[in-house]
Amino acid sequence: MTRSSAREIAVHIIFALGFDNRSAQEVLEAELTRERFQELTEELPLYEQFPNEKQEKYIRDLVQGVFAHGPELDDCISRYSVGWAFARIPRMAAAIMRTAMYEVLYMPEIPNAAAINEAVEIAKKYEPAEVVSFVNGILGTFVRTEIEDAPPKPEKKPVQSEGET
Repeated sequence: MTRSSAREIAVHIIFALGFDNRSAQEVLEAELTRERFQELTEELPLYEQFPNEKQEKYIRDLVQGVFAHGPELDDCISRYSVGWAFARIPRMAAAIMRTAMYEVLYMPEIPNAAAINEAVEIAKKYEPAEVVSFVNGILGTFVRTEIEDAPPKPEKKPVQSEGET
């Protein structure tokens, strides 16, 4: 499983949290099981491979972080979505933007450009072109405005095993 696939699975779980009264931990316990992946594989090839320990930790950290910082992330989305009430933003697009914003703000090992690019690629799978452009515009403006004055993220060249991105 690639990091891109792990990120997309995290987005699915973050999306699901919007329809659920359970905590992030409870949803993760239900969704991040081999049995659940087997059920979902028939519908989505994304779930064919269960995450390894590192990927599972990444998914858990991302989902729990987005859950914990939800109001802050939604406020950021609202500030940059000029002309769009937050309630008008498709739920999947909101989940994608929350994920990318969390990575930009709280995961220094992930380059900002990678967080935005991955968000756009995920959005292309689930949203029409105008929503993809909206997601790209919001995230780009967010990073340029909020992060531009911040020190750059450290350059980190992780050793990647075969099949990881």
